[in-house]
Amino acid sequence: MVIVSTPGLDRRRFLQLLGGAAGALAVPPAFAVPTAEPEPFTFLFITDTHTEYELDAAHGTRMAFAHARTIPADFAIQGGDHVFDALGVSPARATKLFDLYGKTEQDLGLKLYHTLGNHDCFGVYVHSGIGPADPRYGKKMFEALFGPTYYSFDHKGHHFVVLDSIGFTPERRYRAEIDSVQLAWLAHDLASQPLGTPIIVAIHIPLTHSRHPDLKPTDPLAHEIHGFINGPETMRLLEGYNVLGVLQGHVHINKEVVVNGIRYLTCGAVCGNWWHGPRFDTPEGFTVVTVANGKLSTRYETYGFHTIDPEPS
Repeated sequence: MVIVSTPGLDRRRFLQLLGGAAGALAVPPAFAVPTAEPEPFTFLFITDTHTEYELDAAHGTRMAFAHARTIPADFAIQGGDHVFDALGVSPARATKLFDLYGKTEQDLGLKLYHTLGNHDCFGVYVHSGIGPADPRYGKKMFEALFGPTYYSFDHKGHHFVVLDSIGFTPERRYRAEIDSVQLAWLAHDLASQPLGTPIIVAIHIPLTHSRHPDLKPTDPLAHEIHGFINGPETMRLLEGYNVLGVLQGHVHINKEVVVNGIRYLTCGAVCGNWWHGPRFDTPEGFTVVTVANGKLSTRYETYGFHTIDPEPS
């Protein structure tokens, strides 16, 4: 079974889930291997919407989804950070943000697969006033809304893997990691595919990315692997398979790096520089991905948003 979000969130169901004890879901099993021959298709990678009530962000998100709807595509993958921000806010604020995101998502009109972002995790920061025992804490609110935080699915002879790149520290901060249970699941899922199956991976925090020349050394995004706890281990696990590309978010810039034959494509954000204009040379937008003849190609689509509060990147 693949858990897929339909466009838009049912508010009544949403509130019921948040009010109940929406505990952590079981680790999803490896999904059925593809039986179809690979066919060409197009999908959208729409990441870092950071939907909020401020900065005209809801209008910007609607603009992005409305533009995305005009592009022929089989489905879309949301690359994480749906809202800004659930980490350090009250239950009421987080509920309102996800509800707002759900309403704007209706403009997309496509089957949508969701990736967990760090800002989608609820109550992790101490100043949120939420304790770890809260049934909505951490990733549980996201799971109640969208399903498992990592999973795989098949489409037209291609195998997709969506990973959870978020871990938490004892000090209640987030960090980039693939935990041991997920890593074992990933190894099993990859090994279950027929030899040569084309594979596409989606993840929020980049496993690796090229440093942007304008980043200051003190900027946390300047680090080559963004402090990923076991990024190299995860990357080695992908080697030896027919991985067409790894689509990544979080950094809000368009950059590509190739490591041992695998393309790691960090993609620009719907919100640009957190709704303050372009992030360096990457304006607000999303990525159109075309898969054909064993290759993956991308183009970046902007959608005409103009910030109401410009500031330097």
